[in-house]
Amino acid sequence: MNILVLQGSPNANGSTALLAREFARGARDAGHSVQVVDVASLDIAPCTGCVACGYEGPCAQYDDFDGLRQKILSADMLVFATPLYYYGMTAQLKAVVDRFCSANSSITRKHLKSALLTVAWNADDWTFDALESHYDTLVRYLSLQDCGRVLGAGCGTVSMTKHSGFPEKAYALGQSL
Repeated sequence: MNILVLQGSPNANGSTALLAREFARGARDAGHSVQVVDVASLDIAPCTGCVACGYEGPCAQYDDFDGLRQKILSADMLVFATPLYYYGMTAQLKAVVDRFCSANSSITRKHLKSALLTVAWNADDWTFDALESHYDTLVRYLSLQDCGRVLGAGCGTVSMTKHSGFPEKAYALGQSL
């Protein structure tokens, strides 16, 4: 399986990147091809809603999304990796997701597998409710097949994350595919 991890943290060496690396290691150990893309390092502008793409064509904006769009359409699985920022995904990852509109039908027809990797300082039982609701809506809207989630509550620093069980859970999720 060809897996594309959309790593949405602007902190390339943070807790989200740690979970993404462990997920990728587990998936590779299971024989899958994995590419982790640091979307925060890409030049991707927000969707303007112009619909010049017709929901299934090239975007009117010329930035790094066109190359990423090709990777998305070549994938069998999308993994959304993000720290929790005010109870949602990062703006960097959200900009990518919003630009999915230029490939809506193609993404939906593929029935891609998906997963969610996330971390947050907060550890309340409701910490990930809004993000999970958004992810569930994406799964439903894009006809994705959810393969699992790692919800790293209480992972405010890389050290905290390393000493939690969440890197092992990310590895196990990747390996289970």
